[in-house]
Parts: sequence; C-alpha cells; structure tokens
Amino acid sequence: MNAKFLLATLAIAAAATGAARADEADASQFALKFEGNRTRAEVMAEAATVPATRSLEPAGSRVAALPKSTLDVKAVRDEAVQALRLGKIPSGESSF
Repeated sequence: MNAKFLLATLAIAAAATGAARADEADASQFALKFEGNRTRAEVMAEAATVPATRSLEPAGSRVAALPKSTLDVKAVRDEAVQALRLGKIPSGESSF
C-alpha cells in the first residue's frame, strides 16, 4: 500500500508541476497592436525636423556664469579675520 500511495503522490506532484509550466513566457501576450492613420511621408517629414530641434548638449550641462564681484580679496580676508577675532565665527571645538 505504501508503494501505491507513493506513486499516486508522485503522479499528482508531476501533474501540478506540469500545470505550473504550461504557459511559456514568450512576451507575445504583452504585444500591442497599433493601427496608424498617418502616411509614411508624414512620418518621414516629422523625423526630418528632429535633428533641427534637438540640442546636442546634455540637459543640465551648462554652468552658470560666475557673478562679477567688486570686492577685493584682501578686503574679504580682513573682514574674515576681524569677525573671527570678535567671535562672530566659531572656531575649534566650539564650532560644533
């Protein structure tokens, strides 16, 4: 009886695995069908205008121009030294 039960269990398991693999994933179920109403000439004319309107420069690749400053480097350094002396700029361990 154990052999019959074992064979029956194996047969059911084999049938279940066969059912699980019944549908192959060939992507045909995801294919969409389109029916266009434009002519080939219209599509080609539109495609010909794309290079004229496209920029070869990647988006965000331009760098903003540096602002023009009227301040002198020495004046800015002097102000920073004075602010540090007056305690307006924290330094060392007290900066955290």
